[in-house]
Amino acid sequence: MTAVMKSPERVRPQVGQSPERSAAVGAADDGAQGAARSPDRSTGRQPARTAVRRAAELARQAEEHARAKQGAKGKHTARERLDLLFDTGSFEEIGRFAGGDIAGGSAGSAVITGFGLVYGRKVAVYAQDFSVRGGTLGRAEGAKICRLMDMAIELKVPIVSLIDSGGARIQEGVAALTQYGRIFRKTCQASGFVPQISLILGPCAGGAVYCPALTDMIIMTKRNSNMFVTGPDVVKAATGETISMDQLGGGRVHASTSGVAHYLGEDEADAIDYARTVLAYLPSNCEEPAPTYAYASGHADQAAAKRLAAIVPSNDRQPYDVLDVVRAIVDYGEFVQVQELFARSAVVGFACIEGHPVGIVANQPLVDAGSLDVDSSEKVARFVRLCDAFNLPVITLVDTPGYKPGSDQEHAGIIRRGAKVIYAYASAQVPLVTVVLRKAFGGSYIVMGSKSIGADMNFAWPSSQIAVLGARGAVNIIHRRDLQKAKEEGKDVDALAERLATEYEETTVNANLSLEMGEIDAMIDPGQTRAAIADSLRTLASKRRTQMVDKHHGNQPL
Repeated sequence: MTAVMKSPERVRPQVGQSPERSAAVGAADDGAQGAARSPDRSTGRQPARTAVRRAAELARQAEEHARAKQGAKGKHTARERLDLLFDTGSFEEIGRFAGGDIAGGSAGSAVITGFGLVYGRKVAVYAQDFSVRGGTLGRAEGAKICRLMDMAIELKVPIVSLIDSGGARIQEGVAALTQYGRIFRKTCQASGFVPQISLILGPCAGGAVYCPALTDMIIMTKRNSNMFVTGPDVVKAATGETISMDQLGGGRVHASTSGVAHYLGEDEADAIDYARTVLAYLPSNCEEPAPTYAYASGHADQAAAKRLAAIVPSNDRQPYDVLDVVRAIVDYGEFVQVQELFARSAVVGFACIEGHPVGIVANQPLVDAGSLDVDSSEKVARFVRLCDAFNLPVITLVDTPGYKPGSDQEHAGIIRRGAKVIYAYASAQVPLVTVVLRKAFGGSYIVMGSKSIGADMNFAWPSSQIAVLGARGAVNIIHRRDLQKAKEEGKDVDALAERLATEYEETTVNANLSLEMGEIDAMIDPGQTRAAIADSLRTLASKRRTQMVDKHHGNQPL
């Protein structure tokens, strides 16, 4: 995956090297060296206490134990993962020995908490340590996580969680479950205020799955990563079904089938790098604008603009890859997809326009002609809400024949779940820019960022079609009697239908009516698309949020 940052590459520590130590451990090391020689009053050094040296030794032993235990499974230790997440040398741990028993030989609890820098910006993290009691959560772990989240909310910085846990600590009973409740509540408090990203790097089962489920994004890996409410043994006991952990709740299942995961990493390093990249597009909190990056236009932009004219076929039934359009519009052709393997008739993700991060939403004609179904509706709605929460403009590229028909869609709740797209766009207050690439029919035209639903700037390509129905479908309804009469008289029904469809396209389906009504602001050539979007974003840069009515909150379809 290509990172958005155009800065020097970060030097990553090699896996297996000593972890960055907390201030307490560092002080213990210095003190241990001082104790090895006679006290030197000129340096002002104090000899280390035995307990402090013992703590430092326990910390080293704990990491060696973790490396041996995790390495055998092909997994990184919690501290090695932190090395991958943060800019080199920037992690500052808090509560290193909280929940431990130094005298009894316990270095600490089963979670590491602290702060570090990602591309120079502060981020809070808690990393569960599977090498300590299976990473289970008890009183001490819950207290550390809640304290970290309180600090993150107060400091207004993103929260990243590295999940690798056996769940609630059974030995502590209800006390452990209570801590999950506290974490749920704080996650909801932070929702929409600071970005929250969860990386599932091991097991996550039972009630624990709802900690990441409440966050903005879930990242999983192809191996070792599992999420399920009830495990294979419980499923077999309750239903008789025999199923493996990966088949039940592995990364592939949640990335492609359930839609729980937003990204499937090749390995832990790839998953963590994706989290870093996403954070580079988002502000630290909802009160700040998104970060901006230096950008200089060049020949590549001109070449991309020329390519746009040839990407979309003139035949409205011929598929094409909308990703080619996206990459020809955004800076450097860099596009970071979200939920790439799920609901593939829609494409969503992050990009930059002239150095400013934006969210991209597009229909994908390669899959079901780009129609909206229950899954793609939720995918689009969730992403638009994320962008609106954190001040990213939404660019919508439309090419859809409508909602996917069928009893399976109706029974799956296309009315309820399709309405989520409407709610997301209608309530969004970030700049909204929409471009109709080829066709936009029926209700899908309205919900995909139309001007009537709240978009600020709307454009259409000259060959685009906007109507209640496509020409052939409309002719079959409007001219049903004429076609039946032609059939009875032995005339060429297909030829008549084709002629009527052509007439309908010329008079009704083209975008002229929308242009005349003001629903489309301008007809633009494909090569002008990037410039039109960039100009619109500059115009809308001063757009501010307004509260239309006094209410607690809306009751969106769920």
